[in-house]
Order: sequence, then C-alpha cells, then structure tokens
Amino acid sequence: MFRIFCAFVSVCFLLPTAQAATYLVLPFFNVSKNSNLDWIGESLAESVREALSSEGLMALDRDDRMEAYSRLSLRPYTLLTKASVVKIGEELDAELVVFGQYEVQASPDSGTKSHGSLQITARVLDLKHVKQGPEFREMGALEDLAALQEHLAWQTLRYLKPASAPSEAEFRQRHPAVRVDAVENYTRGLLAANADDKHRFFTQAAHLDSHYALPDFQLGRLLWSKKEYGSAAEWFQKVPPGDAHYHEANFFLGLCRFHTGDFVHAETAFQMVTRVVPLSEVYNDLAAAQIRSNKLADAVDNFRKALEGDSSDPAYQFNLGYALWRAGSFTAAAERLHTVLDHDPDDAVAALLLERCENHSGPRPGDSQTEGLERLKTNYEESAYWQLKAVLQPDKP
Repeated sequence: MFRIFCAFVSVCFLLPTAQAATYLVLPFFNVSKNSNLDWIGESLAESVREALSSEGLMALDRDDRMEAYSRLSLRPYTLLTKASVVKIGEELDAELVVFGQYEVQASPDSGTKSHGSLQITARVLDLKHVKQGPEFREMGALEDLAALQEHLAWQTLRYLKPASAPSEAEFRQRHPAVRVDAVENYTRGLLAANADDKHRFFTQAAHLDSHYALPDFQLGRLLWSKKEYGSAAEWFQKVPPGDAHYHEANFFLGLCRFHTGDFVHAETAFQMVTRVVPLSEVYNDLAAAQIRSNKLADAVDNFRKALEGDSSDPAYQFNLGYALWRAGSFTAAAERLHTVLDHDPDDAVAALLLERCENHSGPRPGDSQTEGLERLKTNYEESAYWQLKAVLQPDKP
C-alpha cells in the first residue's frame, strides 16, 4: 500500500481533517481483441501517472495498483465495470480514478507506412464527491502514441489543476514525444516477469530513443538491485532534471557512488536531493558520505536532521551516536547508543561503541572494528514528502 513516513503521521495528528488528494490511474482496456496490443493500455496509464507525479500530484504507483487487483481478485487488462473501478479506488483510498479504453484499427490503405489508427477514450471518476468527471478523447496514428498519450495526460492535469497546470506548449517541452517502438519496449519491460527480460526490453527502449529517460531509470534500478553499482550509476546519471524520477535517480546515484568509494560525488548527489526533497533517509546517507570524507561536523549536523525527521528510527540514533563518538563527544554519543540498545539489546556494535564512550576511548587508527559503521538507508519516500507538503500547502484552485 501507499506508504507515509513518520513526519506525515505526526502532522495528521495535528491536522486531523487535513488530507492530500490521491489519484489512481488504471490500465486502459483494449477493445481491439488483439492481446498483443495490451501493452498500450499500460503505457497510457503510466504516461498519465508519470505526468501527474511530475507536477507534484499524489499519483499512486503501479505496485499499489497491482496489489489492489490481486486483493480484489481482478485480472489486469479486463474490462472493468464502474463498480469495480470504485472498489479499486476505495481499496487504495484514492479520491479520483482515471480509466478508459482504446481501439487500434488497421490502416485501410495497405500501401501506407502507418501501423494503424488509435482511438482513446479516458474517463475521470471523482470518488470523493461521488460524481463522473469529464471524458477525454484522442485519435491519431498508432506511431503517434507518445504524442497522443502526452496530450491526454495534459488534459487530465489541466482538469485536476486548472489554476496551476502548465500550458500545453510548456508541458510538451517537459515531456517530449518518444518513438513508439521505444515506448513499446519500455512498457513490455514493465510487464516482463523476470529481470533478464526487463533488462532486455529497457535496454532496447533506451537505445531506440536516447532522450527517453524512463528506461534509463529502470535500468539503473535493475543494476542497483544486482549490486552492479558502477553500471547502475551510468544509467542514473542519464535521468534529466524535470523528470519525475530525477531526485530518486540522484538518491540512488549517491548510494552507487558511496558503494564504489567515491564519497565526494556521493555527497554532491545527496546534497542536490536534500535541497528539494529533504527526507530523513537522504540526510542520513549524506552524513554517511561526509563521515567518509572526514567532515565530522557536517555529518553530525545532518545525522541530527535525519533524526529530527524520525526520532524512533534506531539507525538514525546509531549513526548520530557513532558520529558523536568519532568527534569525541562521548557523553552525547552514549545517550544515543543507550537508546539503540533499548531498542535492540543484542546490537553488539552499539554495545562496543557504548563501552568505548564510557571509557572515553576514541577512534584508533587502523581499528577495523570501528571503521565504516554508518548504517545507510535505501528506501526513498518522495511521494510521502509531497503528500505532507500538499497537506500543509494545499493547491489553491
């Protein structure tokens, strides 16, 4: 399910009636009776979802939706009744659902290079106010799929954010059209069941259109999961500013740099993210990179910021204690390490450092027991941050 980090929970207690709207985009149904074209429905859904996310709206991700389908025993890519759409939306606490259908018709002229014509119908269902929203239609050549789905995404965005949505020209500049074969390979990569097939499809998509950032990000994540940090970093670097995954890509780029020993560039990547998405996990990993670069004062400061965001997390308690110990602040370090041991009495590393604190024994050159003990975070909850911000600063119509 959609995850919310601790700061958001705290705010909800203070503002019990405040709520950030969440949006759900379902795969469009294929009425062409050609299952080989089912990927188009997924592509349409992902295009709209990515566009909403890139503009700061809380669009639930694909994993959330697939989980809901599974819990409700619904098969993907089947024609959904309005009741089923409502059930899925309610299952995920969505306030508004975008869904629809499409049809591909073969070109009547066999001599044309066109792959056929595409007709798309999108509908908006407002669950919060229990009413049907507008209906959007798109029609054009199949090879123009990218342009058609981007226009659909812009229309949806304009309906949801009438006062602040970018002009269509601005939106198209941010989301340039992509080759249809690149879109197909990327979407088939999302749908693939195993990592090897995903890698093959994403790589093909990236090669077909070098300006297409989505496969770059997915390839980075795949290689990161395999601990191929150098190769993953090369793909994460390709994700451009303005892309919905830009900050997440830089978070993982920082982790890749850290694992390859490039702490200076790891720090740079994490710092860039904190300026826009100041999450505890980013401050934590930034501080870890700074410890490795012997910037203890900066590391202590940033570990404190991570802990302020989530004081219940033992990793943040440990890291701050570790940094304070390295800085010679034994009493303050011991306080943090006691908290860690209260949470987990079997934490042998925290116990060792606490003993050193009590003996006022600082770092020893070449002591492998106390080198590189920082505890990294690999979760990245950007959507939770934007949801918190939406609660505190709701979009004015």
